[in-house]
Amino acid sequence: MTIVWSDALDTVDWTELSDLYRKAPLGDKSPERLRTVFSNSMFRRFAYEDGVLVAAGRALADGLDCSYICDVAILPSHQGRGLGNDLIAQLVELSRGHAKIILYAVPGKEGFYARHGFRRMTTAMAVFQDPEAALARGYLAED
Repeated sequence: MTIVWSDALDTVDWTELSDLYRKAPLGDKSPERLRTVFSNSMFRRFAYEDGVLVAAGRALADGLDCSYICDVAILPSHQGRGLGNDLIAQLVELSRGHAKIILYAVPGKEGFYARHGFRRMTTAMAVFQDPEAALARGYLAED
């Protein structure tokens, strides 16, 4: 497996990226939405194998205080090959120098991120556009 990593936005097929998130499965994210959020992110990484997008992730960052790693996705056919480890390692390295690097994990994946030095926060809170769906998917604790 020869993987080519890139952070270039001008070569991204946004429909292909949308398909990646759907297959990962991380939900339906429209190509237009993905173009906006990746364009507004300080750091981003795309992995290609033979010209096919197989992994992607990004980090929102302010350059000093906080970097938030999000939208980490690996094509199911490529999971278990170390791509997730490589992607997180690259986003963490790009985020070095920030006072804190934050992410929230898909429920059940916390152990993966713990291996990369992430620790559970005791005070993290969120406002979701659809709180019922977030609760059903395991992102919110029941009060």
